[in-house]
Order: sequence, then structure tokens, then C-alpha cells
Amino acid sequence: MIAKLRRLFISLCSILSISALNTECLACAEEDSLNTRTEHYNLNNQTAIQGYDPVAYFTQGKAVKGKPQFSYQHHSVLYLFSSSENLAIFKATPNTYEPQYGGWCAYALAVDGGKVSINPKRFKIIDNKLYLFYDTILGPNTLNKWNKANDTDQIKKADLRWMDISK
Repeated sequence: MIAKLRRLFISLCSILSISALNTECLACAEEDSLNTRTEHYNLNNQTAIQGYDPVAYFTQGKAVKGKPQFSYQHHSVLYLFSSSENLAIFKATPNTYEPQYGGWCAYALAVDGGKVSINPKRFKIIDNKLYLFYDTILGPNTLNKWNKANDTDQIKKADLRWMDISK
């Protein structure tokens, strides 16, 4: 009887040890995934979209600066919102509102595969996804260039390059 209890106890300890090890491995894998995610995200002062509200692009059709009092961190990426309503909307379905390609310029990815910063006021929503573009006084408005091509073709090219970059 004692021998059976001892074997049962040893088996239980082994199972618990393996379970703890698996949980530890999952936590490490999740942390690595989050580190890779933030490594490839276009973050300005640790904030996505240069502090602009990702929900406003969809609900107001324009770029609206977020406020620090309406902030939320999703998978290690900090977002700012212009209102508590937009924050609540984002929290409910964050993947719907996150910018494509980690917030880098969609046109640059499609054309040469590089990570190029953006002007948060240059954007386009295609199939309910947010695409951001580069534009400065010294550089071209890449949204205009994007609009001269086929959205579907551009997205396919950018998707492939983003998969390579964000591995």
C-alpha cells in the first residue's frame, strides 16, 4: 500500500513538474513574441501612430491626436485615444484598429520592402484595415503614389515583405 502511494506521489510530482515547465515555456514564448512585436513596431516615444487615435481613423475619417489620460497598452504597444469612448471601442476589438505593418509606411513596404516612418495624417482604410503613409515637406506623399496603383496588388507585395521583416 505504501509503495503504491509512493508511486502515485512520484507520478503526481512528475506531472506537476512537467505542467509547470510547459507553463514556463509558454510564458517565455509569449514574451519573445511580444518583444519581436515591439521590435518591429513603429513606436515614437514608445507610442504607436505617433500618439494618434487608431479608432478615430475609422469613426471620424480623420487623424485625431490622442490624449495621455486615454491610453491603453495592447501586446506591449501603447496607444493613445481622443476619448474614453474610442478607448472602450479599441479594448473590445483591438486587432480591428491596429495599423497594418506595425504602423510603418505601406507604400514603402510594397515598393522596396523597407520600414519607413509615417505622417499619421496620411492614411487609407481598405477592407476595414488601417494603412499609413509617408509624407514630409522634403519627401513625396506616398499615399498619392499608392493611389495611382492597384490596392490589392500593393497590399499583396507589402504583406509578403512584412512577413519577411517581422519574423
